[in-house]
Amino acid sequence: MQSISSSQRNVENPSPNLVLYSYWESSCAWRVRFALKLKGLPYEYRAVDLSKGEHFSPEFERLNPLHYVPVLIDGDMVISDSFAILLYLEEKYPQKTLLPEDPQQRALNMQAASIVSSSIQPLHMGSTLKYIRENVGPEASFLWAQSSIEKGFVTLEKLLQDVASNYATGETLFLADVFLAPQIAVAETRFKIDMSKFPTLGRIFQSYKVLPEFAASLPSAQPDAVP
Repeated sequence: MQSISSSQRNVENPSPNLVLYSYWESSCAWRVRFALKLKGLPYEYRAVDLSKGEHFSPEFERLNPLHYVPVLIDGDMVISDSFAILLYLEEKYPQKTLLPEDPQQRALNMQAASIVSSSIQPLHMGSTLKYIRENVGPEASFLWAQSSIEKGFVTLEKLLQDVASNYATGETLFLADVFLAPQIAVAETRFKIDMSKFPTLGRIFQSYKVLPEFAASLPSAQPDAVP
């Protein structure tokens, strides 16, 4: 990703030319959809059907050689990886900021986001579970996903239990929430995690569910959603 110049940080254009390559069920793409909605940024949605292998097409490989969604295009900028996309959006479009000014609270948000993005989601992503299914068995892949998610949730519960209020780090929604909202939803619905074991996470998830921006970012609300 190219560096962001000071001129790029100025929010002069109320209608940025944003294009998001997404798959409706991807929790990584969901994070970006949620953030775009929170920031009020319009974007063009381009579906990449992972179930049909469209992420391995030559066209998509030019955008992301790792073959993962999401990918965001902003003019001549092409950015892959949801964490990088969200930090880029935060710098260039700082309306509805996702990172607090306080250094300690900012670090806490980054830590929670990093736990989701590096220590939970990669362990239950589709390619990981496919490998386990094919080499060990379908039951093993599901149990692995559940175990990986619960291990991460135990850590997040301890990290946030003394600071969470309506949202993960207080009364304002920040970056940690953008990562947590899709992760908790996927854990509960797809992997049948009992959220009563994680009361802090369960409580803040209820706050996300009433937000119109969250509803608009739901997998079922996407144009490529399959009933």
